[in-house]
Amino acid sequence: MEKEELKYIQGQIGYKFKNISLLHQAFKRRSYAKENGGQDNEVLEFLGDKVLDFVVVKLLAEKYGKLCSEIPNKEFRYDEFVCEYNEDKLTKLKSKLVQKKTLAERTDQLGIAKFLVMGNSDTMLHMEDEASVKEDLFEAILGAIAIDSEWNQEALQSAIEIMLNPELYLSKGEEKNYVSLVQEWCTKKYKEVPWYYYDKTDMESSWTSTFKGPQTHAKPGDCFYCILKLGEKMFKGYGKSKSDARKDVCELAYSIIKSNGEQLSIKDEIESPNELEAINQLEILARRGYFSIPTYNFSEKMGASGNSVWLCICRIEEFKNVERVGVKSSKTNAKKEAAYQMLLYVLDNYKED
Repeated sequence: MEKEELKYIQGQIGYKFKNISLLHQAFKRRSYAKENGGQDNEVLEFLGDKVLDFVVVKLLAEKYGKLCSEIPNKEFRYDEFVCEYNEDKLTKLKSKLVQKKTLAERTDQLGIAKFLVMGNSDTMLHMEDEASVKEDLFEAILGAIAIDSEWNQEALQSAIEIMLNPELYLSKGEEKNYVSLVQEWCTKKYKEVPWYYYDKTDMESSWTSTFKGPQTHAKPGDCFYCILKLGEKMFKGYGKSKSDARKDVCELAYSIIKSNGEQLSIKDEIESPNELEAINQLEILARRGYFSIPTYNFSEKMGASGNSVWLCICRIEEFKNVERVGVKSSKTNAKKEAAYQMLLYVLDNYKED
């Protein structure tokens, strides 16, 4: 990989390597190592898988749990750990964050799979497009960061917050995820992913001294800044962590995009509405801040032919007195039909603030 490519990758993952060879290795598939010698990324992938599990569990504990002594205006006899969710719910959330689909999706959104170093056999099969290969790359990078940082927990958590963007998957749709909104806008506007660069606020880098573009003002306690490049436009934001700085700069950028009337319309978000993907398409719109997560209510009834059918009612909080119904022989298909009818409704009737 070229110097500029390495700089781009490190910007996207929010970590600067001391030993750049480890970053090279994270991208090196076994097929390439077999043909050309050297080490591949499989052991790094194993390490990264374990790092990811630990940090994700830590993030869930921090988000949903706390010691009794940390709960305001509450008196407890013992200072025990209290969690908003039970073990089953936490297990499902963890699985959602570390599953192949999520890691492959995030690898795409970081725009780094194209730098995979592969042997002839992998190249001929276009293995860079496989979800499992993208998952492996994501984990191998984390393994490389673990070795390079000497298992520094702060560095690992920071990188995972940047690479995984967990709030996108944990959000209940109650607030906008500006990182996701900017990602979608840039992808559709420029056919490329957003470009990021992170550094400490007290460091004098070439980016600090030469930056020209909109920026927020650093607040007391801010330690990092993040520069965002969208096409030829550049923005700068600040935060206590790299993840917070990214949120800040994305909110700034999106506010300017919106004030200029350049934001995507809701119809731009879904290229091909269809019943098969309607449930997921509705959820995508909800997680991008258009409305709350849809709810579905089911009942089983006797059909005209004497066979039982499932009835599903889809509702969205912001669309008062609006419901769409699906009736099918299976519960799953009834939900798809209800979601599709609701999707068509919101695409035609949603009005921007």
